[in-house]
Amino acid sequence: MEKRDELYRGKAKTVYTTDDDNKLILHFRNDTSAFDGEKIEQLDRKGEVNNKFNHFVMSKLEEAGIATQVEELVSDTESLVKKLDMIPVECVVRNVAAGSLVRRLGVEEGLTLNPPVFEFFLKNDALHDPMINDYHVVSFGWATAEQIEKMKALTFEVNAVLRELFDDAGMILVDYKLEFGLDGQGNIVLGDEFTPDGCRLWDKETRKKMDKDRFRQGLGSVVETYIEVAERLGLKL
Repeated sequence: MEKRDELYRGKAKTVYTTDDDNKLILHFRNDTSAFDGEKIEQLDRKGEVNNKFNHFVMSKLEEAGIATQVEELVSDTESLVKKLDMIPVECVVRNVAAGSLVRRLGVEEGLTLNPPVFEFFLKNDALHDPMINDYHVVSFGWATAEQIEKMKALTFEVNAVLRELFDDAGMILVDYKLEFGLDGQGNIVLGDEFTPDGCRLWDKETRKKMDKDRFRQGLGSVVETYIEVAERLGLKL
């Protein structure tokens, strides 16, 4: 597979076209950002760790029957993926109260949410990814009502698989975001990534933060902790 032109450059990944119109290459960079790009640093090995972590998690989801964009690793920092027409919304599931939910609603951090809370956010950095609802998604043409229901169903399927995976490894899956797109046949497929950059993970016993909050809050040992998470799951880096 031949990598060709840069298609899109995000905060931590670059997307390239290939000689196959239906395939792209995701390059995971060492860039790390927070607060809509106000805090940016380069962290050694982060691109490699997130690339391999994402492939590992997506493979587990594929084994559970959930269609994903990821096809194969092509280098330490790159993955070959299916080309999708991405839906510009983020699907967020919260199993435990943390982050913006605590700030918005004044609830205690660490409160178990039963049932888990589902939220939509518009993927738009300039607007700081505002919270939206089903009506916004349909009215603005970002997705149909049927696609919304499919995204919700898939997000909770992912939740069932990954909560157990992390629990078995001694961690709590606090919350996470997913992004979906449409393949060439119009099927909803899980895209983008699942890494500690896009979820919150706590140690079950100590409540140690094992995700991007280590960067946001200046706790240090960001990549080292990501590697610890991976190795607890059985992925050797």
